[in-house]
Amino acid sequence: QVQLVESGGGLVQAGGSLRLSCAASGRTFSTYIMGWFRQAPGKERELVARFSWGGSVTYYADSVKGRFTISRDNAKNTLYLQMNSLKPEDTAVYYCAARTLGWTAQSMRLMAAYDAWGQGTQVTVSS
Repeated sequence: QVQLVESGGGLVQAGGSLRLSCAASGRTFSTYIMGWFRQAPGKERELVARFSWGGSVTYYADSVKGRFTISRDNAKNTLYLQMNSLKPEDTAVYYCAARTLGWTAQSMRLMAAYDAWGQGTQVTVSS
């Protein structure tokens, strides 16, 4: 079972920046499809950013395009989410997710496509 541990959340003013990290266990991190989701109070968990199969392409939710950047360091088994120009509406618990079991026909936008999850890290953006 792959373990994912997020860090880097906190309280920041609007316009500020945070960088989230997700440390993953396992020897084949480079083969995992990795993504970031978030869940705001009273809302469903939504995909924020992810890598494609093969890792060469990234996907971003429209609400974060141009402000957030997903990246990974396979040598360190770590996924990152650089968040700039933060807005109060970015306030949520952010979750790291991984698809470790190979190909799935499920859309990678859906939670069900991922088989490993972190515990989440709170991001609060004050106005």
